[in-house]
Amino acid sequence: MPSKLWEVMYSLIDTALGRVKADLVIKNANLINVYSGEIIENSYVAIKGDRIAYVGYKGEHTIGDSTIVLDLEGREYLAPGFLDAHVHIESSMLTLTEFAKIVIPRGTTGVFIDPHEICNVLGEYGFRLIAEEAKRIPLKVFLQVPSCVPAASLKFESPGAIMDSNTVRKLLKRDDVIALGEMMNYPGVLNKDSEVMNKIAYSLLLGKIVTGHAPGLYDKELSAYIASGISSCHESTRSDEALEKLRLGMYVIIREGSAWRDVKEVVKIVTTHKTDIDHILLATDDRHSEDILEEGHIDFVIRRVIEEGVDPIRAIKMATLNTARYYGLESELGGISPGKIADLVILKDLSRVNVSKVILDGKLIAKEGKLLAKIERFKYPKEVKQTIKLKRDITPKDLEIICNKKKGKVRAHVIRVIEEKTITIHEVEELNVENYKVQPDLEKDIIFAAVIERHKGTGRVGKGFVRGLGLKKGAFASSVAHDSHNIIVIGANTTDMTYAVNELKRIGGGMIVVVNGNIKGKVELPIAGLMSDKPAEEVAEEVIRLRRSLESLGCRIKSPFMTISLLALTVIPEIRLSDKGLIDVKKMKIISPIEV
Repeated sequence: MPSKLWEVMYSLIDTALGRVKADLVIKNANLINVYSGEIIENSYVAIKGDRIAYVGYKGEHTIGDSTIVLDLEGREYLAPGFLDAHVHIESSMLTLTEFAKIVIPRGTTGVFIDPHEICNVLGEYGFRLIAEEAKRIPLKVFLQVPSCVPAASLKFESPGAIMDSNTVRKLLKRDDVIALGEMMNYPGVLNKDSEVMNKIAYSLLLGKIVTGHAPGLYDKELSAYIASGISSCHESTRSDEALEKLRLGMYVIIREGSAWRDVKEVVKIVTTHKTDIDHILLATDDRHSEDILEEGHIDFVIRRVIEEGVDPIRAIKMATLNTARYYGLESELGGISPGKIADLVILKDLSRVNVSKVILDGKLIAKEGKLLAKIERFKYPKEVKQTIKLKRDITPKDLEIICNKKKGKVRAHVIRVIEEKTITIHEVEELNVENYKVQPDLEKDIIFAAVIERHKGTGRVGKGFVRGLGLKKGAFASSVAHDSHNIIVIGANTTDMTYAVNELKRIGGGMIVVVNGNIKGKVELPIAGLMSDKPAEEVAEEVIRLRRSLESLGCRIKSPFMTISLLALTVIPEIRLSDKGLIDVKKMKIISPIEV
C-alpha cells in the first residue's frame, strides 16, 4: 500500500473517531444529501487535510483547540461543490486563471473542459498550455482531448491546426485527461470515417469517456451514433429530442449558456415526463464573463432548473453527484461523504442558490462572493499573441458578391439565425443587383456576411448573407468564429466591414464595431485571437460597452457575439459560412451564395 494513501486513510479514521482533531468543522448545517435526497438538519462535517473525515449529528468530538469551526446555526445549507459537466473556457474571453477567479466564489469547484477553441488555432501546443495553466490554479480542471480539430472536413473550413487521431491518442494517455471532447462530426460517425472512428476507439480502449454533440439526431441515426460508444450529449434543444436520448441510455447534459438557453424546454423531461434524473447533468458550454459576473455560473443553471419546477435537491444532484458519476469520479467528488475530497458550498438560500462560502480542498477559499486565495497570473508566450495572419489588408471588393446581371434580381441563399438557439434555417430570398453586385436588403433584415482565413495567410474569403441580426448600419467583426476561428464579419456595407477586419489584424484579434469608418466599440483578445490577458471585470466592462455599440446599430438579439460566431460552425444544421464558402450542412456540400 502506498505510504501516502496509508497516511490519509489512518488520519481520516482517527479524525472520525476523535483520536485526532479535525482541521475544519462545519456544524449545525442543513446538509443536502444527494444520495438519499434529504436535507439533514443540524449536521456536522469534519475535515482533515483536504478530505471529509466525519459526517453526522454529534461532531463535537472532532473539535480541538486548533480546529476552525464554522457554525451555520441551522440557517444555512451545505452542498457538494458544483461541477460544470461541459464548458469551453475560451468562450468567457478570459484566461483559465481569470475564469477560476470568478467562478469559484459562485460555488464552482470543478469543470470539465474541452479546449477545442484554442486547439483550433494552436493545435496540441494550445492544449498543453491550458493543461499547464490548470496545474497552477485551485479550481479542479478535468481535461478533455478535442475530437474535432477541425470541426468538420478540411474541405469545408481552414483551422489553424489539425489534431489527427495519432495526436489525440497521444494526449488521451495523459493522466490529467478524463475524456474525449464532444464528437461534433456526427456525419463522420454515421459514415464510419476512419479518423473519427480511430479517435473514439482509442478513447474506449484507454478507458476514457467519449462525450457527444448530436443536435437533431433521432431514430436510426441516433442509435448508430450511440452505438459507436458516445455516451452523452449537451446539444438537445427540445424535450422530445432529450427524452429519446435519455431512453437510449445517453447522459443528457442540459445547457444554459450565454446564447443557448435550453433549460426551459429540455428540463420538461423531468417536470412533464417525470423521468428519473440520474442520467441528467448540467453545463454552461459557452458563457461570457459579464454573464458569469452578473448572473452566475453553474449556480445560475441550478437556479434556472429550480425555477422551472425541479426540486432543489434534485437540481443540485444534477450538478454534483450525477456529473461525478458520469466521469468516473464518484469515489472522490459529488457528495458529502467520509473519504471524499472536501469541496463544499454553503448556501444562504436554497431555492435561489445564493452562495455565501466555498470550501475547496478543505480550505475556505471564497466568502460573500470574494475570493480569499491569491492566484498568480499565468504568462502566455509571445507567439500565442501573433495569430492574425492575413495575406494582405482586405478591400471592399474582397467582400462583394458578384453575379452575371448588371441590374435586376437574383435568388440568394440566406442564413437565418434563431435567437438563443444553435441551429440556423436555410432560406432563399430575392435580392436586388446593382452594377453586377448583389445588394443586402435591410428592410428584410438581410445583410452581408463573410469569413476570412486568418491562420495561414491564404487570402480565402467565404461570402454570403445572413438574416435575423437586426443590423441597420455599420459592421461587426470578430476573430472568435467557432470552431476554426477565422475572422467573421457581418455588416450593412462592405466599407465598414473592411475597416473592421483590418483593425482586427492590427490589434491581433478581438471583436469590433465600426460605423462610417469610426470604431464604436472594441475588445482586444490577443491570446490566440480568443482571450484577453486582462482581469475579468475589465473584460466584462469592455464586452458590455461593445454590446451596447452593436445594439445602437439595431442588433438587439440576446448574446449577439456568440450567435454571430456560430455562423461559422460547419457541423450544426442547416446552413453555415466558412472561409471556403457557404455550407449546406444537411447535404454537406459547398453552395454558391446565389442561384446560378
